[in-house]
Amino acid sequence: MTGPAALQVEHVSKKFCRSLKRSLWYGLQDLLAEVAAQDGSRGLHLRPAEFLALDDVSFQLQRGECLGLLGANGAGKSTLLKMLNGLVRPDAGRVEIHGRIRALIELGTGFSPVLTGRENIYINGAILGFSKKEIESKFDEIVEFAELADFIDTPVQSYSTGMQVRLAMAVAAHMQAEFLLVDEVLAVGDIAFRMKCFQHFLDLKNAGKTIVVVSHNMVDIHRVCDRVIVLDRGKKIYDGAVASGIAAYEELLSKRGSLTDQRSADAPASIERVELFDEDGKPCSDFNTGENLTAAVTIRSQRKIANARLIVHVLTPSLGLLGAFASPHKGFRFDVEPGTTVVHFSIRKLPLLVGSYSLRLYLYGPDIKDFYHEVSQAALFKIVGPPVDAFGYGVCHTIHFDHKWEIAEPSPGRESALTQGHYNGL
Repeated sequence: MTGPAALQVEHVSKKFCRSLKRSLWYGLQDLLAEVAAQDGSRGLHLRPAEFLALDDVSFQLQRGECLGLLGANGAGKSTLLKMLNGLVRPDAGRVEIHGRIRALIELGTGFSPVLTGRENIYINGAILGFSKKEIESKFDEIVEFAELADFIDTPVQSYSTGMQVRLAMAVAAHMQAEFLLVDEVLAVGDIAFRMKCFQHFLDLKNAGKTIVVVSHNMVDIHRVCDRVIVLDRGKKIYDGAVASGIAAYEELLSKRGSLTDQRSADAPASIERVELFDEDGKPCSDFNTGENLTAAVTIRSQRKIANARLIVHVLTPSLGLLGAFASPHKGFRFDVEPGTTVVHFSIRKLPLLVGSYSLRLYLYGPDIKDFYHEVSQAALFKIVGPPVDAFGYGVCHTIHFDHKWEIAEPSPGRESALTQGHYNGL
């Protein structure tokens, strides 16, 4: 992509105040300072109860580029969107946008339940800043996209929730603008309508529109985005490829998770540390799908424990527990000796796709009642490749399934079995 950037964000910072009283007082002070032609913000000096919602954020977007904004709640995503939409002014830095901007944030804002779908299209389009002539030129496309031709002259109060969402999405999606802000609206409607929305966004992107998407659904981000920025407490901590950005975001969530370290009051042994290695025995935290992962678990004990057991949980921040396995399952038995004992386990041909993962370990004695120690997030690792494909031309989501495809030549006997509903698989 060449030419001038569609969006430039240069060293942008924004501060807010946690106290309503102080906020009102500070606002008055800043207003008086502006009237007096002074710098009301006084740089980025933080007064009592103030904090930085955005802290020195810089990036640029080219025309036709789709950016995904990721971050935990309170990371600064909404503040940045409001700034791009002109609703919030930066306290430092500047935002430069070339072209008309449109925000798809709260679908259905302005709908009147007693008015018809037709009337609400004109009202909602006007709220979004478009003229009657512009709305009329897009009216038929909006109705067709929403699939509501038979109900367009029916009061909206008789629509189902899904019908209202489809109408709002259709109105917002068809009002022409060069720059789109999309906040958590890609999951609207049923699966067929969502796919239509995704295709529409891709068409807009291919037509040179610039899009910024905020979503907590990583599959959505994979589908439409070319690039990802991860925000954490107002700072930009990652800017780059989508798959690696999602892994960085999920790793951030893992580190923010509840770090439980529970142990029995009289436990004679505990898990001291867990280290991860690749196939060559080198310390490693980044793996590819299908590679082997080896873990070394160091256990410290006050006395000998016969027939100890380890249980391993594999988790991801997005989905939680994916699966678990235990040392006795394969007939493995081990004793914990006084001092330290190191136990190795390996996960062969990692069936995980791109993302961030964690291991939770439990140490038990020989019986179920002999719980000694639980360590949540005992080890963190990422799957960094190969790339996933969220549109159904490869593999996607979390687990990689070994699979096989073929065209079967039907034989009379096989055709008869299939017709009767009996199928033994490939």
